[in-house]
Amino acid sequence: MKTQLFVVGDVHGQFSMFEEVLSHWNEEEQQLLLIGDLGDRGENPKACFELADRLIREKGAICLKGNHEDMLIQFLNHPEENYALYRMNGGMKTIQSFLHAGAHEEYSPTEMAMMLESRYPFLRPFLENLTLYYEWENYVFAHAGVDLSKRDWRNTADQDFVWIREGFYDRQNRTGKTIVFGHTITPMLHGDNRTSDLWITDDGKIGIDGGAVYGGSLHGVIFDKNGIVRDIQLKNTGYVWDGSI
Repeated sequence: MKTQLFVVGDVHGQFSMFEEVLSHWNEEEQQLLLIGDLGDRGENPKACFELADRLIREKGAICLKGNHEDMLIQFLNHPEENYALYRMNGGMKTIQSFLHAGAHEEYSPTEMAMMLESRYPFLRPFLENLTLYYEWENYVFAHAGVDLSKRDWRNTADQDFVWIREGFYDRQNRTGKTIVFGHTITPMLHGDNRTSDLWITDDGKIGIDGGAVYGGSLHGVIFDKNGIVRDIQLKNTGYVWDGSI
């Protein structure tokens, strides 16, 4: 019986940082949980997806669905309609890492989606089997958060588990649970656009997306039933997304 959780924040394709933070994970004692947003924008999204898939299959890891996984599955389902939104949010880095640089200049969105599915048959089932939230001890883990206007947070709409911002971080948490989330970067939550430390509130909200792909930090946070045991905070000293799409 594992008594701790090791929770990794939004990776966003930063494979080198992903590998480094996992070097601190004690798989014998800690359940691994990935908060979502594995791909897009970063140095090697393909490698991040492949590693996460192996961790789920071979090590029993849990991976939550992020809004970027949501955009990718929507692109695969309806490529012509969803390509522009996915590309605007850094999806081209993912597509190119699976295919090759300049693929969008050679192929239509439909052709690229077809190639992704035919060359990488693991990808669709991986995305479709991601969970929206994970409840453990007195914690709720969700990529974006929960709808705090609901009497019961479990009635949060599927879309909000992966996309919510306002209506969660700016509302009082009266759920009786500590809610751990990514999605909204902590430099924004801290209000200075610089501080990439964890964002922790008195009412039980913990933001762990340190904005690694923008030059911030990737967090690996160890929890036990009583709270945070340790925060492994890796500062980005390598690749930073330049905003190109």
